[in-house]
Amino acid sequence: MSLTILRTLGAGIALSISLAGCAEMTDAEKNAGLGPVNAIDATGLNDIMLNLADPAEAVAFFQTSLAQEPDRVDLKKGYAQALTQNKQYAEAALIYEQLIQTGDADNEDRLNYADALVRNGAWEDARAQLNAIPPTVETFDRYFLEALVADHYKEWEKADNFYDIARGLTTRPAQVLNNWGISKLNRGKYKEAEKLFKQAIAADTKMFTAKNNLVITLGKQGVYKLPVIPVNDKERAILLYNLAREAINNGDVDVARGLLADAIDIHPQHFAPAVSLLETL
Repeated sequence: MSLTILRTLGAGIALSISLAGCAEMTDAEKNAGLGPVNAIDATGLNDIMLNLADPAEAVAFFQTSLAQEPDRVDLKKGYAQALTQNKQYAEAALIYEQLIQTGDADNEDRLNYADALVRNGAWEDARAQLNAIPPTVETFDRYFLEALVADHYKEWEKADNFYDIARGLTTRPAQVLNNWGISKLNRGKYKEAEKLFKQAIAADTKMFTAKNNLVITLGKQGVYKLPVIPVNDKERAILLYNLAREAINNGDVDVARGLLADAIDIHPQHFAPAVSLLETL
């Protein structure tokens, strides 16, 4: 499962499957019921669709496949995963619920179900699914979801523990660090949040969300200077704009004017919001 799931998906991929040197089917092969879907599955098309296809394309594939073979559990699971990748979380949750009711769900399916529930804001149901998973299942996905749920219920000690464990179970911790930083920010622990956002940026220099969160954290502390982080001109303009908004919230209107003017100078053609806000001031 990928919680963010953030896959790089190529649109419009043509899948070509050829069977070289295949002679005409024997009677035994015909009687074995080797239909076209089964033949394709032997090449791992389910996994191909989930990992390479456009999300909407994958959803359509599994819908069509299930229409032909509605009782196949592997297709139901693939369909639920495809729905999640296509951000159809409520629909995915329904499929996982059916799998659990029929006894066809394993621990990974429960984790995926909990993920879909969290994305739908069904926190209590998500917690119930996580509690149903044996404690011996110690994966990144499990601990990250546990952290998010504990965070929602303001169980700070549990959340910190789960975030820390999740960070140690992945080679790409930027998302965990960013979410952990947001948790600290919401608690008013600005220095701790600042540190976590910087760690997230170090882990993924292209993660603009962490850059923005870092600037907002600085702004809440009355620090109106951009930190030394890798940004392009458009990103810099957006960060200055958001820093100006924090300055306005703090009552530092003159500082905000200067920040907005800098944002406009840096990226005048692509940052009209800064012009509008400066005019209102």
